Formats: sequence, structure tokens, C-alpha cells
Amino acid sequence: MQHPPEHPEPQRRGLTAIDGALAMIAILLIVQMWLLTATLEGFLAGHREGVLPAAIVSGVLLLACFGLYRFVRGVDRETRGRR
Repeated sequence: MQHPPEHPEPQRRGLTAIDGALAMIAILLIVQMWLLTATLEGFLAGHREGVLPAAIVSGVLLLACFGLYRFVRGVDRETRGRR
């Protein structure tokens, strides 16, 4: 029986980090779409007080997705540079 190495190669670690970051981006985008749907439904029902907080949260989610995207680009550039 072969045991996995204690320290995986850098390229494999980079791919694992990218996979995790992309999964987080997908989850954040799903939450953002749900937030947009719920806010629009409330707005059309006449509940205008929830629009500004929802816009702020949506902006925070956008910044989080952008930060994860930059992380993915950096990890990808680093792992490609080691070849």
C-alpha cells in the first residue's frame, strides 16, 4: 500500500487552492443572486427599507469575489512560474 506524500508538490497544492477558491466564488455568487431576488421581491411589494442594506451586502460580496479571483490569478501565476 502506497502512502500519500507528506508534502504534495507545489503544483498540486496550487490546484487545490484554486479549486477551493473557485468553490467559494460559486457559493458567494449563488448567495448574491438569492439576495438580489429577495430584495427585488421585497422592493416590488413596497418594502423599500431593505434596499440599501442589500446593496451594501451585495457590494461586499462583489469585493469578496474579486479578492478570490485575484487570489486565483496569483496562485496560478505562481504555480505556472515554477515549471
